[in-house]
Amino acid sequence: CASGYRVFSANSTAACTELAKKITERLGVELGKSVVFQASNRETRVDVKESVRGQTIFIIQTIPRDVNTAIMELLVMAYALKTSCAKNIIGVIPYFPYSKQCKMRKRGSIVCKLLASMLAKAGLTHIITMDLHQKEVQGFFSFPVDNLRASPFLLQYIQEEIPDYRNAIIVAKSPSAAKRAQSYAERLRLGLAVMHGEAQCAESDMADGRHSPPCVRNPTGHPGLELPLMMAKEKPPITVVGDVGGRIAIIVDDIIDDVEDFVAAAEILKERGAYKIYIMATHGLLSADAPRLIEESAIDEVVVTNTVPHEVQKLQCPKIKTVDVSMILAEAIRRINNGESMAYLFRNITVDD
Repeated sequence: CASGYRVFSANSTAACTELAKKITERLGVELGKSVVFQASNRETRVDVKESVRGQTIFIIQTIPRDVNTAIMELLVMAYALKTSCAKNIIGVIPYFPYSKQCKMRKRGSIVCKLLASMLAKAGLTHIITMDLHQKEVQGFFSFPVDNLRASPFLLQYIQEEIPDYRNAIIVAKSPSAAKRAQSYAERLRLGLAVMHGEAQCAESDMADGRHSPPCVRNPTGHPGLELPLMMAKEKPPITVVGDVGGRIAIIVDDIIDDVEDFVAAAEILKERGAYKIYIMATHGLLSADAPRLIEESAIDEVVVTNTVPHEVQKLQCPKIKTVDVSMILAEAIRRINNGESMAYLFRNITVDD
């Protein structure tokens, strides 16, 4: 191939190759010939069917519900390409799995860092991803990471598909989402409302476990320092800072997975007088019975991008709408392959985005 690059998909499930097909169509190239499958003993097997020696290879890996299989497929595919003498191996992972496990909790581990190390060891030399849960996750990698943003696509959806969007207000369902919401509100020249209180179970409230007492070996020894006692957190009843009465409420977040929080937020916004409720999120994981809960809730529409396959959920719940982001992923691949600047893809993107 004269272009010197190939695009492969490392998924064994058909639903996950949809995004890869859209990207290759936009690039005007064929999807690389490879077979990824689970052997009868559930081991992951990868068979690359064409020469990749000296070429730049892009592996597109969308993450289905079976996260761990998808990670293993990506690792095995990357290692197969590395041992076949590919020059560069670039992972296109629109939704980066385990990105929520990026902080130390109790005696846990920062799984996101472990995954970053595994990908580097398997042979990846660069990653293109989208809306990492925390931007600082990029620091876990020993190679470049391009963290693309879906916000331009979601903002376009709001402007084109939500009639009377000028009467909308952007809502952060917890104080931790306020920065993202503020970024949307400023771009759309809309107001901002922030919810906080006891119904919100924010990540920042999870105990990090370092208060657990050490086992006492020598009770008669040094009594230890008398540290000041930390006041326990007490959350006020749920309140909405900002007036949503007679407005369209648009809740923005990066991931919508367990929807109980969103459903509870929608109920409160309805009580406060919002007449329509939209949810905009980049990654629509929509696990378990999320589609049913959304269908039965006060939420009018959930808008997500196609970083994660969710066709099954859409059949169960017509309120779920999809925005296609294959265009920006294809453009990122084209620019990286041609050695062009990526700055154009980040124009007007702020730090808080």
